[in-house]
Amino acid sequence: MSRFAILDTPIVGLKVVERGRLSDARGFLSRLFCAEELQAAGWSQAIAQINQTLTRARGAVRGLHFQHPPHAEMKLVNCIRGKVFDVAVDLRRGSPTFLKWHGVELSEDNGRALLIPEGFAHGFQTLMPDSELLYFHNCAYAPASEGAIQVEDPRIGIPWPLPLAELSERDRRHPLLPLSFDGIA
Repeated sequence: MSRFAILDTPIVGLKVVERGRLSDARGFLSRLFCAEELQAAGWSQAIAQINQTLTRARGAVRGLHFQHPPHAEMKLVNCIRGKVFDVAVDLRRGSPTFLKWHGVELSEDNGRALLIPEGFAHGFQTLMPDSELLYFHNCAYAPASEGAIQVEDPRIGIPWPLPLAELSERDRRHPLLPLSFDGIA
C-alpha cells in the first residue's frame, strides 16, 4: 500500500508528493520518506543529508539556492510545522521550461512535500510564523559548488504571496541572473 500520491507539475521532473496519514484518536502517522515508493518520482540515490530549518517571521524568504554539478542535488522538502510557499526554479540547460518556476503551499496540515530534481534553485516564503521544514538531500552540501539567485530577479518574476518581511544579508546579496546565463548542466 503506497503512502504517497505523486503529482506532476507543469515542469517536467518537479513533483508534488502528497503523504497519506494513518489517523486515530491519538493523532496520526505520516511517512516522510520511502526510497522504494519515491523511485517512481525520480529519487534514485541514498539520502546523503537531512536538514531542518525554523523560520520565525511570517513573510520571511529564504533562497533561491542550488548546487552546481558535480554536487547538484535532488531534495524532498517537507513542512512539519506552520505553512510556507515553496518554490523551485528550473535552471537546467536546454530545458523547455528553463527559468520557469512553480510554487506550492506546504503545511503541517496538508501533508504535501515538493520533490525538486537536480538543476533547480529552491526557496520559500513563510506564510505563518515559526514554520519548520525538513529537507532530504541526495548529495551533501558542498560550499564550493553553491549557487544562488536574487529572490526578486525580474527574469524569473516570482510573485511572493506576502511582502518580503525578512531576508538574510547573505540572501540579499545574491546576484541577478546575467543575461548570458544559459543554465546548469
